[in-house]
Amino acid sequence: MTTSAVAWPQLKRNLVAILRGVRPDEIEPIVDVLLEAGFEAIEVPLNSPDAFVSIEKARKRASASCLIGAGTVLDVANVDRLADAGGNLLVTPNVEPDVIRRAVGHGMVTMPGVFTPTEALLAAKSGAAALKFFPASVLGAQGINAIRAILPAGLPIGAVGGVSETDFSAYLKVGVTCFGLGSSLYKPGYDAAVVEERAVKTIVAYDEAVSAG
Repeated sequence: MTTSAVAWPQLKRNLVAILRGVRPDEIEPIVDVLLEAGFEAIEVPLNSPDAFVSIEKARKRASASCLIGAGTVLDVANVDRLADAGGNLLVTPNVEPDVIRRAVGHGMVTMPGVFTPTEALLAAKSGAAALKFFPASVLGAQGINAIRAILPAGLPIGAVGGVSETDFSAYLKVGVTCFGLGSSLYKPGYDAAVVEERAVKTIVAYDEAVSAG
């Protein structure tokens, strides 16, 4: 296992599709439409049914340059299981340094969840590739901006939780560079056609927000 920090990769769009509740028997067509729409990062939270099976299936559908992994990872044992499933993205709701370091050791891109300056600085010190401010809708763009002022320069900042395509502009203006999209993109019961429609809408909104500056 590698021990050096793993940086957030150069993606065309820093959008993470969060498929909370997706089942292994339905994930393949959903992943296909997300990739076709332009998503390059997909997260299956571990409180989804048979999440590691879904992750393994998703990994096989995507190119090596795509980030495919797990969310809601709470312990080191599940980091190892994620590695066994071929995952290269680890997202957590909290800051657990041992989990972050184990994931870095497996060469994974890490995005731990933070809410306070203390948590954000600890995650950065532990080797996080990016920070996931969660729930972003509670902090808001200005709250995240206030904390960002004391963070290491160049560390990617993500907004997750209550964020949809209508919020991109406000967050981009304060230096947020990544977005995790859950219920605005996928809810249990959505089929691939519904996800495709929402994914295309999200990509268009993101591109327009970035172009507008």
